[in-house]
Amino acid sequence: MSLLELRNLSVRFGNATVVDDVSFSIEPGEKFGLVGESGSGKTVSALSVLRLNQDAHYGGRILFNGEDILTKSEAAMRGVRGMDAAMIFQEPMTALNPLFTIGNQIAEVLMLHEGLSAKAAARRTVALLEKTGIPEPARRALAYPHQLSGGQRQRAMIAMALACHPKLLIADEPTTALDVTIQVQILELLNQLQRDENMAVLLISHDLNLVRHFADRVGVMEKGKLVESATTETLFAAPQQAYTRKLLASQPHRHVEDVATAAPVLLTGERLRCTFSIRLGWLRKKKFAAVDDVDLSLRKGETLGIVGESGSGKSTLGMALLRLSTATVEGRIRFDGKEISAMSSGAVRPLRSLMQVVFQDPYASLSPRRTVEQIVGEGLALHQPHLSVSQRRAEVVAALQDVGLSEDMLQRYPHEFSGGQRQRIAIARAVVLKPELLLLDEPTSALDVTVQQQVLQLLAQLQRKYRLAYLFISHDLAVIRAMAHQVLVMKDGKVVESGPVGAVLQHPSHAYTQRLLAAATYAADPSSEAVPPA
Repeated sequence: MSLLELRNLSVRFGNATVVDDVSFSIEPGEKFGLVGESGSGKTVSALSVLRLNQDAHYGGRILFNGEDILTKSEAAMRGVRGMDAAMIFQEPMTALNPLFTIGNQIAEVLMLHEGLSAKAAARRTVALLEKTGIPEPARRALAYPHQLSGGQRQRAMIAMALACHPKLLIADEPTTALDVTIQVQILELLNQLQRDENMAVLLISHDLNLVRHFADRVGVMEKGKLVESATTETLFAAPQQAYTRKLLASQPHRHVEDVATAAPVLLTGERLRCTFSIRLGWLRKKKFAAVDDVDLSLRKGETLGIVGESGSGKSTLGMALLRLSTATVEGRIRFDGKEISAMSSGAVRPLRSLMQVVFQDPYASLSPRRTVEQIVGEGLALHQPHLSVSQRRAEVVAALQDVGLSEDMLQRYPHEFSGGQRQRIAIARAVVLKPELLLLDEPTSALDVTVQQQVLQLLAQLQRKYRLAYLFISHDLAVIRAMAHQVLVMKDGKVVESGPVGAVLQHPSHAYTQRLLAAATYAADPSSEAVPPA
């Protein structure tokens, strides 16, 4: 008997059917991957297994251990959640309570479901954290979520999910926001724990390479329907559906053109050092250098890729170059012939229209209370107040058309758009001011592979059209290879390697760069000879 079986499942919110007649099964101890773009219904299908969709109307059957989940009472479901079936969510900072320590949150699960005392639960919590590979587990159990790295938070979520030895683990995009080396570590951890516990795993992802690395069987969803299901080997070797072939083909391709040798230098940084003060108590502080002794140069129309793991200093460096960092910045920064490092904030303000930022998360970077016209036109109102209302609207419409959006979207709000459309709106907000420099901070990491490809093509088109210079921050080496002319590799605040992107990524000289490339190769193709990072 299958551990989990969905029979003709449909999920409706109001009049909108988002999952339509979906059927698949998972055997005990099996790893099943469910893939598809945002809005395909994969996460809603997974949440349905634990009845976690709010205000949803269900049709069909969900059989877990032979019992129909859809007929259980809410009280009975509380006995299933976390006990027989557990879930790892995509964003641990959202899923974890910021007001309680990691240890308290894991111990709560043990006390609630297994009736352990506080002391016994605390001991089990430390053992669970140790099992998931968190260093100094006893000390980390006393930490709050914001005091852990992204990979450590995800390991804590895994420890919480495994606390009661579930038969089924649902992992919803568990590595999306993580560096490639951490992604491989988390996947290897899930593989090991799955073998040790002999539990079934339902992995939700839009990353087919990740699923190929992990799953025994794969289901592909499109627009609420399951369009294809097969063993992993069969699906990747001979996909039957056009949509599956489209997903498999959606890998970053080289988009950029060479920069003219005579192109003028737009931005330089010399001996840059960014320090933060960390409070160690009521009276003591310690200085921490997030960026240390960095030199760089960027020409007009050129893309400089900045790569490294979380905490390497790449975002701090980018924000410092635009005079947006809260750190204490030492060194010299020259932009368009002006030394801006010595300027006051007021003197820099008129230059802001020439230096714009596109952030990682299109859901968080757009105000939910403002229309598209207000969002895109905000910079014009600030930097070009002489424009009339009609002139400003014309500029906004032109910017939307530049990014592939239409005028009829002006009065709509961000929640009415997909993730890719929201990122296009964020790009339109930046390019409407005709800047010379764009800081792109992980602009595609939250997007599906097909949408990522579209956004990269768009950025390349805009660069050619306006001769934009890009500071492109990313942990995805495939994206950097597709977009950058030059690359800086950062580790612990220092540049360990730099040069033309082809030379650095094809023939890395530093051990750290070699490790990043090995992790990226292993994540993309686990059958390769690349060795996964320890």
